[in-house]
Amino acid sequence: MRLRIEVTTAATELAWAKVLAPGRSLAYDLLAREAPELGRQLHSQGVGPYGMVPMGHSAPVFPQATRRRGSYAVGGRGWIELGSPLFEVIEAFTQGIKRRELLDWGGVAFRILNVAPVDPPAYASGRGRFRTVTPVVLKGTGRDDSGRRTTRQAWLLPTDREFPVFFQRNLQRKAESLGLDPEVSLTEISWVGAKRSFSVSQGAKPGARVEVELTGPPETLQAIWSWGLGQANAAGFGWVAA
Repeated sequence: MRLRIEVTTAATELAWAKVLAPGRSLAYDLLAREAPELGRQLHSQGVGPYGMVPMGHSAPVFPQATRRRGSYAVGGRGWIELGSPLFEVIEAFTQGIKRRELLDWGGVAFRILNVAPVDPPAYASGRGRFRTVTPVVLKGTGRDDSGRRTTRQAWLLPTDREFPVFFQRNLQRKAESLGLDPEVSLTEISWVGAKRSFSVSQGAKPGARVEVELTGPPETLQAIWSWGLGQANAAGFGWVAA
């Protein structure tokens, strides 16, 4: 499930370094205030056998904002989304946001207008098309075709040879972390966006937006939609369009 936070602002731009970075801090602050034990567990241990953190967030979206070169356009009415496949996380997000009138997003004030839940698609057929609005990031082995290691920061793009394998593995690990059926598969990468890098607390992470077709149990697909694709979802990467 997701929480859509409708906001308005008089600001006109946001520094690119602040587009995604504030979201993780906001999520953990909401958990610290509303469900501190859960927040501490997710921050220190994650969940499941891989220590994954099942939550994500979007970038701020302002459809009517005037684009500006060199900065991220904001202005007027827009929204931010927080999401998680765990009900207790969404509950804490909801309670915390309802207690606030303003959000400080990287030094820009967003006034909260409304908070509304957004349910995932049903995926009754066991098949779904997922298109991200933020880059998907993944790490590979860092080895070339001969098997020689060439880098330890092996960020993958969707066009890289290793990407489907590590993407598939990430999907299955998410399902296993939640105790869901892990028989989920990547069947097609139908679109790849331009390479982009965003700054977060651990530095800039490169990736690209994608559209993929997945097959699997409906409950597993719903959880992935609520969580996001790829790694670093808690930092805002791999957010799926609603």
